[in-house]
Amino acid sequence: MLGSSNVIAFVPTENPDRARAFYEGVLGLRFVSKDHYAMMFEANGVRLRIALVQEFKPAPFTILGWIVPDIAGTIRELAMKGVVFQRYDIFKQDDLGVCTFLSGEQVAWFKDPDGNTLSLTQSDLM
Repeated sequence: MLGSSNVIAFVPTENPDRARAFYEGVLGLRFVSKDHYAMMFEANGVRLRIALVQEFKPAPFTILGWIVPDIAGTIRELAMKGVVFQRYDIFKQDDLGVCTFLSGEQVAWFKDPDGNTLSLTQSDLM
């Protein structure tokens, strides 16, 4: 039923100015609009609504991610913009912070200014 409908992703923020600087300036998403409740961005045809919340506790898992063709190159580019990639004791990660799973998928994680966990994935499966 919804398989042919467009998806809107949602991410919370307590500081919309800081979130806009990150998602637009650092990640390169296209800013679409802003109202009293949220900002809308566009990333390759997918809408991302950054919702203003009074307070929240970031989830302890990934809430948003991107499929990229060159994870190492993307990590290096984002690191040059100040993005810090996360290290987790439960995963074996290379020098860039990339975990390669048995399926061959490569994943790296980073956080936005509100502490939301985001990810990059390189995969031949997608």
